[in-house]
Amino acid sequence: MIELFRRRLQHYSLTNAVQEEQAIKEMLQEVALYALWRAEFFEKAAFQGGTALRILHGLPRFSEDLDFILLAPDPAFHWSSYFDSLTQTMAQFGVHCELSDRSNMNKAVRQAMIKNDSIGRQLDLSFFDSDKQRKLLVKLEIDTSPPAGTGTSWHYLDFPLDFEICAQDLPSNYALKLHALLCRPYLKGRDWFDFTWYCKQKIKPNLPHLANALQQFGPWSGENLAIDASWLASALTEKIKSIDWPKAAQDVAPFLSSTEQPSLSLWSERFFVDKISKLVQAIAGDG
Repeated sequence: MIELFRRRLQHYSLTNAVQEEQAIKEMLQEVALYALWRAEFFEKAAFQGGTALRILHGLPRFSEDLDFILLAPDPAFHWSSYFDSLTQTMAQFGVHCELSDRSNMNKAVRQAMIKNDSIGRQLDLSFFDSDKQRKLLVKLEIDTSPPAGTGTSWHYLDFPLDFEICAQDLPSNYALKLHALLCRPYLKGRDWFDFTWYCKQKIKPNLPHLANALQQFGPWSGENLAIDASWLASALTEKIKSIDWPKAAQDVAPFLSSTEQPSLSLWSERFFVDKISKLVQAIAGDG
């Protein structure tokens, strides 16, 4: 089965060790998604976040984690109930992994980790340093009590084999990205890169879903918000005034190709104010 991975690597233009590791990790992510489909995981959960944008919609940056939301709240959800299926299915493709459940049952977001140290050796990649024995890590994260009002869509993938997954639709995924921009307690430049991508695609965010998310967590928690374009533009404008833009650009740079990186020099308050105007146009239907 390792030949399957060799053929897949031909789709990438790899020029250094970082890109090579990212490509292998992305293949590991896709095999994990296939294994979750085999376990009927997508009957109760939807794929979302940056990796979903990358794999399903061509977001031009690599993403580290597999993020999901439950379609209906379930405080008893355990990742470990999927471990046997994940282990057995991934092993069929020569992917032998360690899995660990890192969930705190007192928190709505539950985490697990997939570790693999064999794919790089098996592929005998020119940039792979066999002496380091470093493991590839893929984090699984799921919100077991997501905000109400999400939309979903079904998608078909063909690596490692044909399968289908349920994913959060783009307007709803965008809504949660906007929630992250407004409420994440630390700076993550990748959030802002994704925001520019959404603006370019002229996606109209799912505002009721955003309102539910803001009411659930963040500085507006518990407030009955009426979210519209004006409120959102004002809140985002205030946020961008507080951002260290060189630091934000530095965060996302390792996840971008050399073609994408020069645009990071534009990142500034003025640049993102213009992006907010594009968001307002999309909400108004003028995009």
